[in-house]
Amino acid sequence: MVDLGFVGPSRPAQDYRFVKVTDGDTPTIEMSIRMVSIDTPESKVGGSPPTAQATLDRAKERLQDGTYDALPEDLREYLIARISPDAAQRHLSAGKLAAEAHTSMVTTRLKRPDGSQRRMAVIATGELVEKNGRLLAYTAPWFSGSASDPLPARDHPDRRTFNLDMVALGWAATFVIYPSIPRPADLNLLIQEAETAWQEQRGAWAQFGSDLLLGYEYRACIKLGVRDLDNPADAIAAAYQRVCVDLRTLTEVGLFGYHQVPPSQRLWIWATDLEQARKDLSLT
Repeated sequence: MVDLGFVGPSRPAQDYRFVKVTDGDTPTIEMSIRMVSIDTPESKVGGSPPTAQATLDRAKERLQDGTYDALPEDLREYLIARISPDAAQRHLSAGKLAAEAHTSMVTTRLKRPDGSQRRMAVIATGELVEKNGRLLAYTAPWFSGSASDPLPARDHPDRRTFNLDMVALGWAATFVIYPSIPRPADLNLLIQEAETAWQEQRGAWAQFGSDLLLGYEYRACIKLGVRDLDNPADAIAAAYQRVCVDLRTLTEVGLFGYHQVPPSQRLWIWATDLEQARKDLSLT
């Protein structure tokens, strides 16, 4: 019996669509990608707009009637103000338009001048595979680097990731999660583009208002508004699992203080990763 005293990291099994076998040790599967460092509005989570609105309204009522008094008062007031009568309709509509913007961007930027289709570059990073089985990555047009397909200069617009441009267009908010943190130059460019999109009210902000629930806010409220609520503490724990850090000062604002930090300056850390993150990032 061999016992090395070490067990490598692993994730629970996920189901993927099998495509083909290309070698004795190489099956090909279809795998979704979760674009890192950004978060777009949802287009399907929560059900239809009326169903999702009913869920949000339950969350709002519980935030007002004392059910969720374990949450800080300022967070409760912040969420109550953002759960408008049309919050679900606006959010889900924004999600559909974000998907359309993404599709249009990819279609345009992957087309070569001669009309042929360019491949997509996938740059895996950080945790690699998230809990839902999606590959965590940046995506961008692929350049072979050959004489006929030279790689543009690093600062050329053609080199920009789709992740970055979704933020620049105003269809995604920054959502940087440790340990998938961009390099300093890329992180600062992401923040700059997010702030510009917000200041100029691009994309989702232009069409659906500055109080539009961000993707992670919407998902949290859907969890708080679950129809069968057995234990409020369990719903809160399900909705808030990431600690927020203010990138400007590397100060922790905790599980419930994210609304005190501008969206572009929020760094997220899973509570289970916090101890290691404190060592790696010198948090205060």
